[in-house]
Amino acid sequence: MADPDPSQTANASTYPPPPPFWQDFTPDNLARLKDLKQEQADSEGIQDASAIRLESLPRNLRNLQPPLEPADGTWRVFGETYTLANPLPPLDSEHFQRLFPPEEERDQDGKHFDRATILKRLAKSLLLNFLELVGIMSINPGAASPKITDIRDLFINFHHLINEYRPHQARESLISLMQSQLDRTRAETNAIRDVKEKVERILEGLGSLKMDYEALDGLGEKADPWAAEAETWEALMEECP
Repeated sequence: MADPDPSQTANASTYPPPPPFWQDFTPDNLARLKDLKQEQADSEGIQDASAIRLESLPRNLRNLQPPLEPADGTWRVFGETYTLANPLPPLDSEHFQRLFPPEEERDQDGKHFDRATILKRLAKSLLLNFLELVGIMSINPGAASPKITDIRDLFINFHHLINEYRPHQARESLISLMQSQLDRTRAETNAIRDVKEKVERILEGLGSLKMDYEALDGLGEKADPWAAEAETWEALMEECP
């Protein structure tokens, strides 16, 4: 029997060590990768130098470039396989008893499938079965296995029905996030508009001031060289308390 691949064993362990290519992330390699990106951008006449073709890089620099998206939509991390599309598996495929109709049989004969009502019924059934389990355990613990199976099926159906709300929750969360960003932008715009109007009023008020100091000199009074600045400052303080 052939020995397993050490890299696969390390990736599947509970506490895997760092990947071996971490040693490639040195200041010299990073600087060299940056220079290669800039050379490629200059040769191709593009401004974006953030990406570079992997086949054009030396082997010790390829790990510094982020990998491409998996073509088949699946990838493996620490021994676990993940997929881009993660549909909710049906209850029938998991060998659990279904306690509510499947999606293709819902909303028939003019009856709307109310998830909230089904969840309330499942919650009440859980409480009742738990009380029955306590009674069975106090009398005959060996006969508790069927009741434990019933409670398990109730929990699985409850959890499955809640997971059907996940797409709706994601859409509502995105709508709420976009609405909050829109409200914040509108508030900032209104604040800028208010400051603009306030500054315009101040400037109009300053433009209406008429200070004829030459006339005061003709009357024999000594003009104050700082009078204009003082009156301007007082006008500003009145407009902006």
